[in-house]
Amino acid sequence: MTNHNLPPKTCSVDRLVTKEEDVRKVLEGKKTATRRNGRYADVGEIMVLKDKKFRVEQVYSQSLGELTDEHAKQEGYETVEAYKQSILSYHPGMPWLPQMRVWVHEFSLVHE
Repeated sequence: MTNHNLPPKTCSVDRLVTKEEDVRKVLEGKKTATRRNGRYADVGEIMVLKDKKFRVEQVYSQSLGELTDEHAKQEGYETVEAYKQSILSYHPGMPWLPQMRVWVHEFSLVHE
């Protein structure tokens, strides 16, 4: 899969997962995706967390209104509502608009 149809990155892959709780969830295999309001990685890029490597498998745009509980589980939460409350706690005053678009970055552990 190429990135020809994707806009330029707005940040770097090393900023994709930074919160300690999220890093722990990734390392435990409970978090396999991160949603951001910008594009932080290209498909195939490697993210390193605590000496473990994770390959970005997919990058695509999604609206908040499209989120399902399955998507929330990728983020390490049981439900969309739990994920939403977590996001809003990080970003006080941010509206949660169904039409708002985010970039989904799906990743998996690299077995060396």
